Amino acid sequence: MKLGTAIAEIMKREGIEILTGYPVNHLIEYAASADIRPVMVRQERIGMHMADAISRVTSGEKIGAFCMQHGPGAENAMGGVAQCYGESVPVLVLPMGYARRLANIDPNFNSSQAMKAFSKSSEPINIAAEVCNIFRRAFTKLKNGRGGPVIVEIPADMWNEEVPEPLNYTPVLRTRYGADPVHIKEAAALLVNAKRPVIYAGQGVHYAKAWPQLKRLAERLAIPVTTSLGGKSSFPETHPLSLGSGGLAVPRAVPKFLAEADLIFGIGCSFTETSFGIAMPKGKTIIHSTLDPNHINKDVEARIGLVGDAGLVLDALLEEIGKTVTSDRNASAVAEEIAASHKEWLAKWMPKLTHNDAPLNPYRVLWDLQHTVDIHNTIITHDAGSPRDQLSPFWKSIEPLSYIGWGKTTQLGYGLGLAMGAKLAKPDKLCINVWGDAAIGFTGMDFETAVRERIPIMSILLNNFSMAIELKVMPISTEKYRSTDISGDYAAMARAFGGYGERVTRPEDIIPAIKRGIQKTKEGVPVLLEFITSKETEVSRPGT
Repeated sequence: MKLGTAIAEIMKREGIEILTGYPVNHLIEYAASADIRPVMVRQERIGMHMADAISRVTSGEKIGAFCMQHGPGAENAMGGVAQCYGESVPVLVLPMGYARRLANIDPNFNSSQAMKAFSKSSEPINIAAEVCNIFRRAFTKLKNGRGGPVIVEIPADMWNEEVPEPLNYTPVLRTRYGADPVHIKEAAALLVNAKRPVIYAGQGVHYAKAWPQLKRLAERLAIPVTTSLGGKSSFPETHPLSLGSGGLAVPRAVPKFLAEADLIFGIGCSFTETSFGIAMPKGKTIIHSTLDPNHINKDVEARIGLVGDAGLVLDALLEEIGKTVTSDRNASAVAEEIAASHKEWLAKWMPKLTHNDAPLNPYRVLWDLQHTVDIHNTIITHDAGSPRDQLSPFWKSIEPLSYIGWGKTTQLGYGLGLAMGAKLAKPDKLCINVWGDAAIGFTGMDFETAVRERIPIMSILLNNFSMAIELKVMPISTEKYRSTDISGDYAAMARAFGGYGERVTRPEDIIPAIKRGIQKTKEGVPVLLEFITSKETEVSRPGT
């Protein structure tokens, strides 16, 4: 069989149902022939983002896949590949490459070399007969260990090459590994004896589907739980022990309880130092459980390292703890303390959350959104900057994988592709992206992709006609040249593309517009609701 037929057959055996991409890459045709749905985007980065979300919202059980043209197409996709690498998301990336005789001649862009620095593995196909071995290696990397993009480059002169039949390919195994039992005992003793422990949960809990174990551990020892943005929704944020999630903006309870903790247990996290994550206080005893041993002692000093799958680690800890703690500890005192902190914090923010004047306050828009949607059946994501910081502290996620959080690298325009990929993977969910007028300038043309490809997302645009968070750092250029001003009628753009677009300017129209938008998505129509907002720059930072 031809090489392209073999690749498509391997993908199909591995359960890939959707291939996002942009031509020319001949794999698109081979995939379509194998009944793998090709979804064509308007720019490569969006296709990567869609594949990214497919992997995320299925805990990596379905691997997102993206293909693109050699040269400029691969160059354009690099930002999306780097985003997957920063966020540890398993995505199969299939660039076409220059013909083998040209692949290593300057200045031709060689994807398997150029992307090696920010991929989990990177390999070209140079011999057709090796295709099964190459993809066996690729999918083993994708299905095991810490996630990340995997590159398989297909040279342009390979498509007519023959692969021996029958195709010798079986879907690769998934395997898990757990922590050293000695260290489990030590960690369990520390947790049992800690006076003010805090659990910090990352997205490894999502990939392990270890949500029940996380909840059992918190309840057994009455431990407050906070999460990274990537780990948000791994613990129900309506639970009495929930502190909320943390990025650049946090609920007040998060820094308070971390500062007062005598022990911090990080589970399924990297503790990567970033401006868009929780800064861990110095001098704390830390237990660090992660899938990747390279993350131990990378950014924080760990007393104990538990290297392994979050589910296996939690199972082992629960078994060990159960030997001495046989019933749930009384959580009423710590729950009351958490509730009091939340109440005091919300009281400060309630004027913005319920602001009743025009222009609209973005906090009011997002507050009304949260209280209008069926939150149990919603997947939401933010964009970089203000939308992330205005949404993440206040949005209470309840169901696992209902919030796609991110922030180790913060490319504008990421949220649209994530929402579309989530909708492709979970068509019964209401999938929402929240972005600003700066982000839509990067990837807004791909709202047309949602229309054309019949992906009925709901896009919430906060438009203040300004790069508002840059105002403080660009005062002279703003005053002299209006460098932070941006503009557009984005609801009209959505309608021009064939979607539903509505501009909202009055507080009393927020909820009715959201309800109309939800109904349109149920009818199969992508929606863009444009809310004209103030230049709000205050965020809930530690100490506020």
